[in-house]
Amino acid sequence: MQLAQLNIAQAKYDLDAPQIKDFVDNLDIVNTTAENNPGFVWRLKDDSGSATNIQAFDDPNMLVNMSIWRDVDSLKDFMFRTHHKDFMRRKGEWFHKLEQANYVMWWIDDNHIPTIEEALNRLEHLREHGESAYAFSFKKVFNKLI
Repeated sequence: MQLAQLNIAQAKYDLDAPQIKDFVDNLDIVNTTAENNPGFVWRLKDDSGSATNIQAFDDPNMLVNMSIWRDVDSLKDFMFRTHHKDFMRRKGEWFHKLEQANYVMWWIDDNHIPTIEEALNRLEHLREHGESAYAFSFKKVFNKLI
């Protein structure tokens, strides 16, 4: 079993706006850091290597990020112990605070790559039903289903 995660963010600005330039200019660095983490398995990206052009919503400023990790600790290591944490601290500069959960995690079988639709269904389930083994957050991590 591996850990899948989806997070969404609504940018305050178009991605070519100067106010969000620091975020955009560092995407490759942050993505490379993730990919070099020993617990990293896969991430959503288009042919250019970015996920910022993948549209899962009508709003072009709603961004999606989806990845697969060996386990929760690997994801936490990337998020909180690398350069990524510096950008998380600054997210309020670039992104609107969403009223509902903006990320979800769930366990998947090895070699399964979830679709965006599957991931959005997990997020909606978390929003509607709260934490469960089907869809959870860092607030209540569920063990791998074996």
